[in-house]
Amino acid sequence: MVNLCPDCAAYFSNRSACHMMLGKYYEALNDAREAVRLDTSFVKGYLRVAKCNIALGDATAALSVLRQASDLEPNNRAIREEMTKAQSLVRCQDEVAKATAKADYRTAIFHLDRALDLAVGCRNLKVTKAEYLVFLQRYADAQEMVNEILQYECGNADAIYVRGMCLYYQDNPEAAFNHFQHVLRLAPDHQKARDVYKKAKLLKQKKEEGNDAFKKGNFQEAFNLYTEALAIDPLNKHTNAKLYFNRATVGSKLNKLEQATEDCTAAINLDDGYVKAYLRRARCYQLLEKHEEAVRDYEKVTRIDRNQEYKRLLHDAKIQLKRSKRKDYYKILGVNKNASDDEIKKSYRKMALVHHPDRHANASDKDKHEHEIKFKEIGEAYSVLTDTKKRAMYDRGQDVNDPEGGFGHDDIDPNQIFQAFFGGGHGGYSFGHNAGFQQAGFPGSGFGGGSFPSGFHFQFG
Repeated sequence: MVNLCPDCAAYFSNRSACHMMLGKYYEALNDAREAVRLDTSFVKGYLRVAKCNIALGDATAALSVLRQASDLEPNNRAIREEMTKAQSLVRCQDEVAKATAKADYRTAIFHLDRALDLAVGCRNLKVTKAEYLVFLQRYADAQEMVNEILQYECGNADAIYVRGMCLYYQDNPEAAFNHFQHVLRLAPDHQKARDVYKKAKLLKQKKEEGNDAFKKGNFQEAFNLYTEALAIDPLNKHTNAKLYFNRATVGSKLNKLEQATEDCTAAINLDDGYVKAYLRRARCYQLLEKHEEAVRDYEKVTRIDRNQEYKRLLHDAKIQLKRSKRKDYYKILGVNKNASDDEIKKSYRKMALVHHPDRHANASDKDKHEHEIKFKEIGEAYSVLTDTKKRAMYDRGQDVNDPEGGFGHDDIDPNQIFQAFFGGGHGGYSFGHNAGFQQAGFPGSGFGGGSFPSGFHFQFG
């Protein structure tokens, strides 16, 4: 009909209504404008223009044309209703701007949704919402929105930019680079695409340089490069989780164990299912002798992936935790875990003489008590580590103090061990008041007079 009667405003208005029903708001707007051009007093045409402008998110243009219509029919109810919608759209857009200025993207999306209830055909608002969804890590929702836009407008640079952002933040840099390059071909002045493209390339470069330094054994250089990379884009959580893990790996090589555990924690905070980060942190905890924390991490790993290797690591960690709660007999005697019997006996002889209570008869009550405890621990350690079966049990993490195991130590008399070691029975030794070693009886000790074993010499420093 438009072709037959190109000067009929009503025909253009009717076709505009059809376009609106099909969601073709730009075409609908063009026809509505033509209708009011043909008939400047055509109020229905002005209303149609306003409806299209609101649907396309242009509240300012809608209010302008509605004022023209109101001048023609001041009491028209439909005009007032559209004005209310346009004013609501203005308020929603203002709230979006305020929230965006604060980087409060959740609130911004809330108001964007209210705006899109009115501006149903506004692609700019949809792209903006998709961009903010990216910032909230809702990548699937963002991609769905921009893909819908690109079905109708395949050259929409903003939509392509947002899709590139989704790829970039999901650690797919090469595909992201292709999208950003496409955007810049379509719109060379697209500043957002230019900025994020530059940032993404720098991030990739620093990460690769850090990896190369690590492979070459330049651990401090790698540590510094990963640190630089982490400062580039705090929003890129997928890549940053890997960077934190990489820096933790390097940190452990540099013996920066506390730093390494902190970096693993940062990686886990960004990716709760990051198994490698849990394993690295657990190992660092073990080296720091934080065995309870290590067990918790291995338990988390086995909940994520129940393979046999992780179960073995958990089992070993639990043994280490149990061992950590026992007395460290090797440490008490000051010997390493591979010490021979002779080394153990030599250490016992030296430490027992130093801590024997009779040597500290004139010390304060506090010092006496401390030396008594130490003397008892030395005797207990000696009794376990010089007994082949007990030592084997101890090394396996078994409880040698369990009475049911036949190795209880609650009733051990350290003086008996001392007496037996130094050839007791009829001989004993006394520490005099002037730090010399005298052949005499222990006051109140029950030992008789005697002397050191042949060849043994002792002097207090």
